[in-house]
Amino acid sequence: MIDLRRPGRSAPPVPRTRRPRRALWVCAVGAVVLGVVGWLLLPAREAGPSGTVTFATGVRTGVYEKYGKLLRDRLDKDLPDVDLRLVHTQGSVQNLESVATGDTEFTVAAADAVATYRDEERPGAERLRACARLYDDYMQLVVPADSKVESAKDLGGLRVGVGEERSGVNLVAGRLLRAAGLAGEEDLTRVHTGIDRMPGLLAAGELDAFFWSGGLPTDAVRRLADRTDIRLVQLGDLVPRLHQQEPETRHYRSAVMPPDAYPEVQQGESVKTVAIANLLVTTDRSDQSLTEGLTHAVLRNRDEIGKQVHAAQKVDLRTAIYTDPLPLHEGAQRYYRSVKP
Repeated sequence: MIDLRRPGRSAPPVPRTRRPRRALWVCAVGAVVLGVVGWLLLPAREAGPSGTVTFATGVRTGVYEKYGKLLRDRLDKDLPDVDLRLVHTQGSVQNLESVATGDTEFTVAAADAVATYRDEERPGAERLRACARLYDDYMQLVVPADSKVESAKDLGGLRVGVGEERSGVNLVAGRLLRAAGLAGEEDLTRVHTGIDRMPGLLAAGELDAFFWSGGLPTDAVRRLADRTDIRLVQLGDLVPRLHQQEPETRHYRSAVMPPDAYPEVQQGESVKTVAIANLLVTTDRSDQSLTEGLTHAVLRNRDEIGKQVHAAQKVDLRTAIYTDPLPLHEGAQRYYRSVKP
């Protein structure tokens, strides 16, 4: 074979740049492929709760309604994709019916009303779950300042507001009147209306007294005191006979309204009464993420809500888990586990 290369000149060098470039290209493609595969294999990130959520409150001007409004305002930051819609009701009993049957998703209800709903095995009772123990309701018996009523036992023959028929007030008032020996319909005139109307009826002389169960202070009672001289009647003398009605009354406890609850009414005097815990209630149908988020919002915003609903200042992480007679919802459990020290 004849060598055509000139003598003394070596063969031109083979370019070496292609192989490294090709290697880099292969590595880059491999990294992209691995990244995509890894992303596909990662567990899906849970989306935050969203959509419209219904919340049963209570009668207008009541503490439940005010609490619901303030909580709704705070959710704009904590659960921005959730639209909390408030639904007015007669109170605890109707609230439980509404949530248990699926008409609404969350509510606030007194523990005694919850226990009664479960004991009577009413529709959906087995599905009820709690998110948190909130604040206590205090039973308040309001009369004109010049009234001769010194105890619920003195209400015989009078016109007495006992709350809406499906309210927690009506439930407790009935048991208190039974303890006072006034269980019969003929013993007094029971007027079934809510806190939105009872103060006005008392001021107009159309009621002689009314019962109210709510956090302290209740705005409707405070506003009544601004325009009418009223008194708060002690209910402490009924506690022994009230507890004789157990197990119906097992969620009632002796309590004292502090002098600063209604300073212009109490004039530095405390008032013995009965208290009942309130629970944030839902059902086992509620989404875990939503329930966890709402429970977090309630605890996180305690102080802000408490500036306007003073009773809400009592909401506490250490006691919120004590929701007898209801078990905690799994979403609420998940929140409490996440903040456990």
